[in-house]
Amino acid sequence: MPLIMDRDPKQNIPPDQTFEKFTIDRPGKIIFVGHHLSTNTHLRCLIRTISLYGAELEVSPHVPVPNNFFLEILGIHDEIGCTLIRREEEKVTIGFNMLIDSEFLHHVIRLSFETGQ
Repeated sequence: MPLIMDRDPKQNIPPDQTFEKFTIDRPGKIIFVGHHLSTNTHLRCLIRTISLYGAELEVSPHVPVPNNFFLEILGIHDEIGCTLIRREEEKVTIGFNMLIDSEFLHHVIRLSFETGQ
């Protein structure tokens, strides 16, 4: 008799939609990775939502966003490695290259709450 395993009900849901999202509406920077890993070019953005997996950003619809970059959240000087998932006009959905730590996410949410953003 074959082993029957229950299928995961979230199996067909993309990873960027399976993690709880938190609205932070916080300014950030998209930091381009250049020649020899230089990071002197950046682009301002607004981080609308964030989760352990990724974030939704708002950028000018006329500015190109690289497929891979670092994200810096205003007030937190850590850079998060990111990959572009999709772009629809000014809305950019990104995935973090590694899940961020839940304590770090809590700190980001608390910082946004304390500053009233």
